[in-house]
Amino acid sequence: MRYFALFCVALACQLPAALAAEGDIVLFNGKDFTGWTAVLAKPDAKLEDVWSIKDGVLSCKGEPRGYLRTTKDDFADYTLRLQWRFPKGTSGGNSGVLLHTSTPGALGIWPKSIEAQLNHQNAGDIWVIPESTTVQIENAAERVKGRRHLNLTDDSEKPIGEWNDYEIVCNGDQITIKVNGVLVNHVTKCSITKGAICLQSEGAAVEFQKILLTPLVK
Repeated sequence: MRYFALFCVALACQLPAALAAEGDIVLFNGKDFTGWTAVLAKPDAKLEDVWSIKDGVLSCKGEPRGYLRTTKDDFADYTLRLQWRFPKGTSGGNSGVLLHTSTPGALGIWPKSIEAQLNHQNAGDIWVIPESTTVQIENAAERVKGRRHLNLTDDSEKPIGEWNDYEIVCNGDQITIKVNGVLVNHVTKCSITKGAICLQSEGAAVEFQKILLTPLVK
């Protein structure tokens, strides 16, 4: 019995840290691009020129710029969980998760959306795309810089090469963001409240895994 218990403990240690629970929607299956499509700044570029999958990890080269977009375009009222990291040996870089995405090309290559920022040491900032997209934030006089809405802390990220946890709750016209369990931003009165979900290719190599969406119970 003792050896069986030890076997169970060892097996549990090998299981993924974030298995899908009942009711979760697995947005990235870890094997292929089912449920996703690419939008890239270079018309002749293909999805596979920028994005690749290996061992359950979704990797982005960062160029050409653009984004992966869910084919489902009406997500609303959910908790989105994912992990991201900048590869070890790099200096970090820029990327983001675009929420409530709709009209393509609203600002250059970027679609109308609300961006949950992943720029290194600025994860959790919120950017509105374009400027006509609006949100409200506490202490706006100090925290709003054009389209950028500053997060509450810039020290919640792990060292480059380690996985970070991103939790984004979209509840009606509010968005709440946590980085590695730390509350980093909260905005209200968002002018858009549903749409596709996108991952940015924004000039730097970045990796994603374990992308899960849990609908909120209303």
